Amino acid sequence: MWPFSNTCQSRARLVGRTVIITGANTGIGKETARDLYWRGARVILACRNLEKAKEAVEELKNIPTSSNQDREEFRGQPGELAVCKLNLSSLASVRECAKRLSTSEPRIHLLINNAGVMACPKEKTEDGYELQLQSNHLGHFLLTLLLLPKITESVPGCRIVNVSSMAHAMGKIHFNDLMLDESYSPLKAYQQSKLANILFTKELARKLKEAGIDGVNTYTLHPGVIATELGRHLDRAFFPGLRLMMKLWRPFIKTPVLGAQTTIHCAVDDNAKNETGLYYRECRATSPSMQAMNMDDAAKLWMESLRLVGLPEVEKLDDLLESISNKVIPSL
Repeated sequence: MWPFSNTCQSRARLVGRTVIITGANTGIGKETARDLYWRGARVILACRNLEKAKEAVEELKNIPTSSNQDREEFRGQPGELAVCKLNLSSLASVRECAKRLSTSEPRIHLLINNAGVMACPKEKTEDGYELQLQSNHLGHFLLTLLLLPKITESVPGCRIVNVSSMAHAMGKIHFNDLMLDESYSPLKAYQQSKLANILFTKELARKLKEAGIDGVNTYTLHPGVIATELGRHLDRAFFPGLRLMMKLWRPFIKTPVLGAQTTIHCAVDDNAKNETGLYYRECRATSPSMQAMNMDDAAKLWMESLRLVGLPEVEKLDDLLESISNKVIPSL
């Protein structure tokens, strides 16, 4: 177990709050769901595989989160658990999920964009986009914006948390070849998608402020190096034997419980409710790479992402939200 991990210290209860977590049937997503459920929240697991999501729900109901089960505040009533189908590699699935949640949920207070893929072999989605860029960035970008009208109706205290990675520091947004058709490598695609998470977080925070929308804050984070299913493609992506090396490093790799702590911090910490657009590591705000601070790239990526997911290419966020709320987008 990694000996230098900080843990979320907040004792906040979340009774009456509705939380959506993508990819919550396994890994740090499941541990985040476990924690917030036992804080009293209504937690919706948005997952590609509904059977695995339902299995996760049964586990979460019976086993309190190991990092907090002895704390007094977790002796109260847990919340509720539900599932919703979401395949981020299909924009049609993202739209259907957003439509269902916007219709079924009176309020949405917290969206945690956790799901992702890492260092996959080259693959195109049904929409014709590079798999990692769509699963890690474009799918969450579309989901967030389609749910944003409902989130803004649920203020105050709403938060949008995007799980990134320290891998962003080696990344670059390849605007002339976003799908990396000319120069694909699994690591290059992953780094680009994780950098996109941070740029999206910062640009969304800027646009919310520009639109005068208070009570919705954005966060992005590096969870740590974690023993989960996410790294199943590492051998093919880098070199044979890396997974063996990972086994040797296992004493220094976080468990999913520890890996979820910074996500939980961003979701519930009282001090963090006064912060927005920042990057976190080990339950505290820190500086991302220089390229992740490039607001020109953030604005350019925003507009390009709107085009790729089929949303109106408008500069002002309030105009975009009005279009979404009025359902003027044919595919919605």
